[in-house]
Amino acid sequence: MSDSSGGVDLRQDVAHSARIYDHFLGGKDNYAADRAAAEKIEQAIPSVRAVARGNREFMVRAVRHLAAGEGVRQFLDIGTGIPTEPNLHQVAQDSAPDARVVYVDNDPIVLAHARALLTGTAEGRTHYVEADVTAPERILSAAGVRETLDFDQPIALSLIALCHFVPGDRIYDIIDTLLAPLASGSYLVMTHLTKDFDEQMVEGAVQAYTRSGIAMEARGYDGVARFFRNLDLLAPGVVAIEDWHPNGIEPEPDPQVPRLQTNATKPPAAGYAAVGRKR
Repeated sequence: MSDSSGGVDLRQDVAHSARIYDHFLGGKDNYAADRAAAEKIEQAIPSVRAVARGNREFMVRAVRHLAAGEGVRQFLDIGTGIPTEPNLHQVAQDSAPDARVVYVDNDPIVLAHARALLTGTAEGRTHYVEADVTAPERILSAAGVRETLDFDQPIALSLIALCHFVPGDRIYDIIDTLLAPLASGSYLVMTHLTKDFDEQMVEGAVQAYTRSGIAMEARGYDGVARFFRNLDLLAPGVVAIEDWHPNGIEPEPDPQVPRLQTNATKPPAAGYAAVGRKR
């Protein structure tokens, strides 16, 4: 892969979840440590590449619905990952050219490629912040966040395949902290790994991540629903990722915008998806 880091320490010898995810999506921005970890995970979940794309496809469906169907014009995407088209701002600005998006990730390689996340419409705005979800106050107080997003208007908080990388109950306080300053009518968009559908398969993946130095907790239905305890869930509620409006809610937008191709074969369910609205 080409190195566009500009001197940033990418810690190539340590596996990172964003780069593993990039590998599963067919990307090239990953290193030997990431590919070694990915191989072990794929042994546990042979369909993991399809599962990764399923997460991405859910993001497209959910963001398209919020922008086109609910009038949301602002998005805070934490755990962004390495740019993969269509990126969230492309989906949002396809429906709403004036949409504003702030991306947040803690992997320096995402920062190295952040320019791909900053090319949006003339009417809209995009910004990138290097930060970790475990430091929510830093995210909320970052100058670029407050300059890009209007906290007096609804914001969609996107957490795709992220919260299972923060074990324990602290993650609930973190998400509550992120939601607290958001205006009424804001949304929480989430996917989360679970053992509920195939315990042996997902347990193998958790062990593979853990052996690679990446902490993880696959939560059950109640654990995922707890994130939405103070929100109004959009139908169909907390469901398998592929069961959240698999055919979409809104009409297909402009075909000129890059699209993920739908998987021909439905993989075994490995996670939950849900979207909730703040009262």
